[in-house]
Order: sequence, then C-alpha cells, then structure tokens
Amino acid sequence: MSEELSLVPSAPTPQSISAQLARASAKVAGFLETGLQGAANTERAYTSDLKSYTAFCAAHGYTAVPADETTLTEYVAYLASEKPLAQERGRGEKQKGQQPLTGPHALATIRRHLAAIRKAHQLSGHALPANLDGLNVVMEGIARTLGKRQEQALAFSVAELKQVIRGLDLDTAAGLRDRALLLLGFAGAFRRSELVDLNLEHLEFTPRALLIHLPKSKTNQYGAAEDKAVFQVPNEDFCPVHALQAWLALLGRTTGPVFVKIPRTVPGKVAQPSAKRLSAISINKLVQKRLGPQYSAHSLRVSFITVSVLNGQSNKFIKNQTKQKTDAMIDRYTQLNDVVKHNAAQYLGL
Repeated sequence: MSEELSLVPSAPTPQSISAQLARASAKVAGFLETGLQGAANTERAYTSDLKSYTAFCAAHGYTAVPADETTLTEYVAYLASEKPLAQERGRGEKQKGQQPLTGPHALATIRRHLAAIRKAHQLSGHALPANLDGLNVVMEGIARTLGKRQEQALAFSVAELKQVIRGLDLDTAAGLRDRALLLLGFAGAFRRSELVDLNLEHLEFTPRALLIHLPKSKTNQYGAAEDKAVFQVPNEDFCPVHALQAWLALLGRTTGPVFVKIPRTVPGKVAQPSAKRLSAISINKLVQKRLGPQYSAHSLRVSFITVSVLNGQSNKFIKNQTKQKTDAMIDRYTQLNDVVKHNAAQYLGL
C-alpha cells in the first residue's frame, strides 16, 4: 500500500478509493473493501462529508490525506462555527461540489465527519497522527459550546397513534398503506432504512406472530439471521398484522417491496400501488404528513422504546425487537423528559 492517495475536491467515493488499493494487493482487495464498508446510509453520509472536507482543505491550502492535527482541528472548528463557507471566502458563489454552511453542525454530525476522514485514511493506507490531544481538547470545547445532548426524534403516545389511524381513509390505497406502515413501523421498532428495504419474501406469518427476517440492517452488517416478531392485537383497527395483510391483499403479489409509491390518478379513478419502492425521504414525509411535522420516521422506533419502558418491559425484551447492542442506547432513546409526569418524587409514599 505504498501508493499515496490525495483526496481532491471531486471527492472520490469509498468504493473508488478501495479500487486503487486493489492494484496493490489483488488477493486481499475484496476482503479489504468489504471490511471497510458500512451501512448504505453511512456510506452516503461519509461520501457527502468527504466532499465537504476536501473542499475545505482546497480552500485553505491544507493536505486532506494524510492530515495533520492542525488540519483536523481547523476543520472541526469550522464545522462548529456559524459562518457560512460562502461568506468566509468573501464571495457569493459556492465552490463546485460544496454546499454552503448555514449554521453550526450538531456535535454528532461533526463526529461523523471525523469518522469519514478516518475511513478515508484507512482506505488510502494512511494513519491519522498518533497524538491528537489538541483535537480532543477542541472537540471538548465544541461539546461544551454546542451541548452534549444529541437531538432526538420526538416520541408519540399510543393514544396519538390511534387517533391518527382513526383518521385514515381506508377506502384508498394510500390509507391502507399508511396504516400498515405506521403500525408495523411502531410495533416492529423499525428504522426507516429497514422499512425501505423490506420485501414480501422477508415476511413469515405464523399462528403466534408475524416473523420478519431481516437479511441486513445497521447493526447487522455480517448477514446473520435477524428476526423481528410482530403480534396480533384484539382490536383489528389497530392491529399491525391485520393492517399489513389488508395492504398485501391490495398489492396482489408475493415478491418485491412491501411499501411502494402510489401514483396520482385522474379524478374518478382509484389509485393503485406501483412497483416502485418508497424511499427513505418518502417514508419520513409520510410520517410527518400523518403524525405531524414535529415527528420523523425515527419517531416510530423512539416511541416503541419509550412506550415499552413505561410499560415496565426489560431492556432484554426491548433489545430483542430493536436489535440494539447496549442498554445505553435504550437509555438514550427513551424520552421521559416531562419532569412532572415522569418523576420518582411523586412515588415517595409521604
């Protein structure tokens, strides 16, 4: 791996970087690329982050790879500043391939940028400086300035979800689809990427529960079997299994994506589902349309965890559905911030 790679403003993707490594060692290239890859959403985010990083380095005369500590500290300070890039350069146009900043990035986003830079160094055969004490101190300062608490999607209550379900027009394809997606997304603690990738072939209806076999997810990068179980409830109006079966009956097929787009039709004609899979953005818009703009697709997962904790479920039971690896992630996702409603001080027995 002696060939040096220099990141340029055109920002090569991780795949193109690893292709260069293949010339150095054909025997290990395939394993190396697979080992350094991550979830698809992460790879897309890293590619965007590297475009921002290489544009910053080009504008300020820094070497992107291998980077020194000064480059990294200046970059994270830049991400945490409120000054847009176009203003910093003193001109109105943005550099090709670079989106202007509109304000400070969230702490979690800045850390993701650093992870993308680390990944780029790994792919090019370089190592980051061994001593990054200065960067660590700057990051601590950024954390204190921006606040360490990561913004989290809001959780809704079961009562709120039921109210939304009652308002859906189940005589339409959109109503049947949206009911199935909202109830399944909540009951299955799904990430939106998992809902996007869900296929009919992944579903297994059994007498006890609907089993959903996920071939791959954010926390399952090795293709090991990962199942979710969704159960029937007495009231069919709010039953995720019944809602899904009603939607599948309308789809009328046994293979392909579960949640698809519904094309617009001329007045007087009933819209029929297409074969085109919903995107992550479409699912987010669907949740906001039905539940309200204050929520996001991630609220389905956050709400499952919050409701489960309030119902006294163990972390082990919750992780069986969410597939999270640590109890710390459950604590982070649980939203019990109402100081009056969720407070041990009211149960002291005085």
